[in-house]
Amino acid sequence: MNKIQRITRDVDIESFEAAVGYTFRNKQLAVTALTHSSYANEMHDGTKYNERLEFLGDSVLSIVVSDYIYKNCPEFPEGKLTKLRASLVCEKSLYCYAKALGLGEFIRLSKGEKNTGGDDRPSILSDAFEAVIAAIYLDGGIKPAKEFILTYVLPDIKSAKPVKYKDYKTVLQEIIQKNPEERITYVLVRETGPDHDKHFVVEVHLNSNVIGKGGGRSKKEAEQEAARVALELMGY
Repeated sequence: MNKIQRITRDVDIESFEAAVGYTFRNKQLAVTALTHSSYANEMHDGTKYNERLEFLGDSVLSIVVSDYIYKNCPEFPEGKLTKLRASLVCEKSLYCYAKALGLGEFIRLSKGEKNTGGDDRPSILSDAFEAVIAAIYLDGGIKPAKEFILTYVLPDIKSAKPVKYKDYKTVLQEIIQKNPEERITYVLVRETGPDHDKHFVVEVHLNSNVIGKGGGRSKKEAEQEAARVALELMGY
């Protein structure tokens, strides 16, 4: 048995690399990422397991996701960016990504853990997914780690981006009309510039509360922008 065979004992490393889309120079990193503590405890031989890699992978995942949505979701305010990031890096999402990767079939578990369904347990799979991120990062740097992460999170990011409405005022009106006691009005608060280059600022009020403000070269354009801002703040 050569060195690589010893390192990759109980792991089909070629199939794993094919699934991940990355070839490791340091096979030990990949194997450690796939090793659960129960397996290491059962072996009693100092086998490394993936908890430290999981710690690092969590941070790499967070910075990659944060950087991407900050640059590619300019229409999202800070609060929505925070909620989106949280939804992408939570255990539920990571479990889904791990399932899509088929990670459960590669993880090294103790016999007891495997017999009780550990290879499909959300906590184990989500932790292992983060460990794989760290292994790729340590082996090849941020570029392949980012490519791996975005393969899984991009569809969720795209589905979270808001629909681009053509008529924001109509959409806002339809939403408000669901509550007959509510009323929206558009108030011109500022008008500047010469006749040939006017700029208007309009507020949209829900009853007596300002829920959006927008500017434009016409009153209609400013009203549409104010309605768009209001819809964004309302989560639409």
